[in-house]
Amino acid sequence: MAGRDLRTLFSSNDRSIAASEAFTNRQAQWQAVTAGLADHIRRLTSSDFDVEDLESPRTNIIVFHGVGGIGKSTLSRKIEASLAHSEHRPVQWEASSHEERILPVRIDLAHAAGMDFERVILTIRLAVATLGRPMPAFDLALRRYWEHNHPGEPIEDYLRRGGLLSRFSAAAALPQQMQSALSDVAQALLLPGTVGSALGHGGGALIKALRERRQSVRALAGCSRLADLLEAEPDLETLSFYPHLLAWDLAQLPADKSALPVILMDTFEDTGDRTHRDFERLLQRIVWLMPNAFFVVTGRNRLQWAESSLEGQLDWTGPNAWPGLVSDTTHTRSGVSGRHILIGDFSPEDCEHYLSRRLSRNGQPLIDEPVRRIIAERSHGLPLYLDLSVMRYLELRRSGRQPQVTDFDHDFPALIARTLRDLTAEERHVLRSVSLLSAFSVPLATQAAGMQHDAPALRLTDRPFIRESPSGVWPFHVHDLIRAAIRNADDASDDRWSEQDWQRAAQRAFHALESQWRQDLRRDRAVLVGCLQQGLLLARDFHLDLGWLGDAAFQYVGDSIWEPLVLPAADAASPGGVRTAADALVETLSAIARRQHEHRERTVSRLSAVLASGLLPDGLVELAAYYRAKAQRDLGLTDDSRRGMQRVASAGGRLASAARRGLAHLSRVSGDFPAAMELAGRLGWAGRHHRVRGDVWWVQGDMERAAAAYLAARSEAEEHGVVGETAVAQAHLAFAVSFVDPLRADDELDLADRLLSPLSLRSDEMTAHIATLVRDAGFAVDLPDRAAVQLAEIGVSGISYAAAKLQLALCFHHAVLDARDNLAADIARLRGLTQNGYYAYYVEIAHFMGGLPLPPNTVRARWIDGERQTRERWRNIVLGRRDHLGRVR
Repeated sequence: MAGRDLRTLFSSNDRSIAASEAFTNRQAQWQAVTAGLADHIRRLTSSDFDVEDLESPRTNIIVFHGVGGIGKSTLSRKIEASLAHSEHRPVQWEASSHEERILPVRIDLAHAAGMDFERVILTIRLAVATLGRPMPAFDLALRRYWEHNHPGEPIEDYLRRGGLLSRFSAAAALPQQMQSALSDVAQALLLPGTVGSALGHGGGALIKALRERRQSVRALAGCSRLADLLEAEPDLETLSFYPHLLAWDLAQLPADKSALPVILMDTFEDTGDRTHRDFERLLQRIVWLMPNAFFVVTGRNRLQWAESSLEGQLDWTGPNAWPGLVSDTTHTRSGVSGRHILIGDFSPEDCEHYLSRRLSRNGQPLIDEPVRRIIAERSHGLPLYLDLSVMRYLELRRSGRQPQVTDFDHDFPALIARTLRDLTAEERHVLRSVSLLSAFSVPLATQAAGMQHDAPALRLTDRPFIRESPSGVWPFHVHDLIRAAIRNADDASDDRWSEQDWQRAAQRAFHALESQWRQDLRRDRAVLVGCLQQGLLLARDFHLDLGWLGDAAFQYVGDSIWEPLVLPAADAASPGGVRTAADALVETLSAIARRQHEHRERTVSRLSAVLASGLLPDGLVELAAYYRAKAQRDLGLTDDSRRGMQRVASAGGRLASAARRGLAHLSRVSGDFPAAMELAGRLGWAGRHHRVRGDVWWVQGDMERAAAAYLAARSEAEEHGVVGETAVAQAHLAFAVSFVDPLRADDELDLADRLLSPLSLRSDEMTAHIATLVRDAGFAVDLPDRAAVQLAEIGVSGISYAAAKLQLALCFHHAVLDARDNLAADIARLRGLTQNGYYAYYVEIAHFMGGLPLPPNTVRARWIDGERQTRERWRNIVLGRRDHLGRVR
C-alpha cells in the first residue's frame, strides 16, 4: 500500500504530481515474521508452557537491523498494519496461516517521539484494553505505582495530555477496567471505600490474603509473585517487573477472549549508547517477563543480548538465554533459527519500482527511465538515497529545467549525518579511516586509525553499514554508498576532517597495509594482491611516495601467476592519464597482468607509454622495460627485444637474471643453441636455468633430456614455493613427453591442467593445449579442426611463437600419417610464420620429421649435436609414433 507523501507533496506547486510513499517488497522479512509467529504459537500451545517460568530460554523475539535509511521504520509500520487488518497487507505478502487473534502495537523509541519507560508500559496496557477485560494483577500494581508517583493526577488526564487516548480507540475504557478490578478486590476483602485508597492503608490485608492464598482472592492467588511486587517500593525499577503480571493476566483469559500481543519496538538504537544500558535493561525485562507476547525489534544495530560479556549490564544474557539472537547461527540447542535479520539493500528491480511509483503524473512515472536508472545504480539499493534523489529531482524542477542524468552524479551529506548519528567519537574516527580501504580487519582498522586499542573498531564492525565477507583477505567493508558519501560528500559534522586530516589518514592506512604485507610470513598471494590493490589506490589518490609498493610489485611478478589486479580505471588509463609515479606503477602492473588477455601489441604500447612518461622511479623502470621486451619477443620483434633485455641485464637490478634468461631465449629462437646452452649455465635458479635447458633440448629431438630438465625445473620451483613457475615447468614437461609417450602424457597434462587452472598464464595454457595435439597426433582424425580453433585463439593474443609451435604439431601429425601433400602445405605455412627468422628452425624440424631434404639456401640452425643426429632423433620420434599407432590399431 502507498499513502500520501506530504513532504514531497509540499515540495512542488504542480498539483498534477502524485506523491506516494511507495512501499517496496520486503517479502523475506514478512516471511520471517510469520514463521516466527507460527513457531511462537506452537510453543504457547504446548503442554509444558508456563507463563510464570522465568528460567527457560526466550524465543519470543525477532530483530531486523540495518543502516539508517534502509526502511526499518517503514517495515515496522507495515507489519503492524498487516497484522491489524489483512486488507492493509501488501499484495506481494502472503497471508499468515495462524488462526489466533493478533493484537499488534508499535512503539517508536526514537528520541523525537518522547517515549519514556512509563509510556511504553502504558502503551502496551492500552493496546490490551481493546480486549475489553480487566487485567486485575497488573492493574492493582499499576494503580499502586500511579498513586505513589503521580499523586492527585488521574491516569486519564495523563493519557489525554500525552496523546495516548487518541491513539487507541479503547483507551477511554482503561480507567474503568482498572477500577473494576480494584473494586472486585475491595469487595472480596470487605475493605471500606475504594481499593485505590485502601491499597495505601490496607495493602497489608491484600498482601496477607494473597500469601495465605485465601479463597476470597482466589482469582489473584494463582499469581505467585503478585504479593512481592505489591510489597516492593513502587518505583520505576519495580514498574519494570509489572509486565510479568500482565503476561499472567493474559494467560488467564478464556480462549475466545484472548489475543496474542505482538509488540513492535522501532528505532531501538535510541534507547541509549552501548555504555549506558539503563533503558535497554528495562525494555529487556518486558520481553523476558512476557513470554506469551511476540516482539519485533527494528533498529540500526544487532541486539547483543546473547553475548555473555554483557553479564551484569543486563539481567539476562548469553546464548542459553537468547538462542535466536546468537550471532551467525542457523540452529541452536533449542531449535530456534537465527532471529537476527539484516535488512538488505533494494534489488535493481525494487529501486525501479520505488522510483516509478514515488512520483507520477496521470499514472505514469514522473522521473524518466534514464534518470531512474542512474539513480538506482548510484543508490547501491539504499532507500534513503532514493528518497534524497527524489527530493533533489523536485528541487531541480523548481529551477525551471528538466533534470538530466548528469544531475545525479551526486553524494548527499545527509547520508553522513544519518550514518554518524549514533556513533561514538572514536567509532566515527575509525569509520572515516576505513572508508579509505575497500576491505579491512579489526587490526588493520585500528592501525589505520592510529589507535592503541581495538574496542572502537570492534564496535564498528557490529554496525549494520559494515558488511562482512569471511571469504576475503579482510572480512569487513563499508557499505559502498556510505563509503562514497564519507569520502566525497560535504561533511558538515562538528568533527569533520580537513584535507590534512584525510592526507594523514591515508598515510596511516598506507603504512598499515605495509605492515600487513611484511608481517605475512606465509607469503600468502591473496594478502600480497590485497595490499597491492589498496596501497596502489591510496598512493594514486593521495600522491604518496611508492615506498614499499616497489618491493611488493616485484614479489607480484616474481610469483609468475598474473591474476589481474582489480584497480578502478586502471585498464582504461591512457598515456595522458598517467600523471604520478603511482599512476605509472598501476599502469605497469595492469599491462603486465593483462598481457595474458590482450594482444601483445597492446602490452608493448602501454608499457612504452609508461617508460616515455619518465614517472617510474629508477628501481621500477626495469619492470616495465623487461616485460616490454618479453612482449616484443612474443611478437617476433627480436632486435627490439634483445636491446631491451640487454639494457635490463646490464643494469644489474632485480630482473637482471630474468633478462639474461630472455637473452638465452633469444639465442634459442634465432637457432644459436650452443650460445643458449652456454648462457643457461650462468643463470641459476633466478634465471630458471633448468627450464632454459629443457627449451633447448626438446628442439634437438632429445625428449629424455628435455623432460629431465623440466622435471628439475618443476622440483626447484616447488622448493621455492613459486606456484606459477611450477605450473610453467609442468606445461613444458607435458609438451616434451607428448612426443614420445602418449600414455604418460595423459598424466602430465592432467597435472598441468590442475596447476594452471587457478592461475592466469595464457601462453603456458596454449603450450598445454598444443601438447594435447602432439599427444593425439596420428590418432585423432579431427586434429586439424581442433588446431584451427586453437589457432584462432592464438591470433587474439598476438603470441606469434604459439602459432608456429601449433603448426609444428600439425607437421608431426601429417608426418606420422605419411600424408605428404598435407605435410608440404603445413611446411609452407610454417615457413610463412617464421620468415622473419623467428623460430625458423621449426621448418628444419618439419623436414626432419618427414625425412625430407632441406631446400637449398635454407638458413640453418646451430644444432648442439649437429644436423645429422638431430634429424635422426626427430625421424625416429615419428617412426616410433607410427609403430605405436600400428599396435593400437
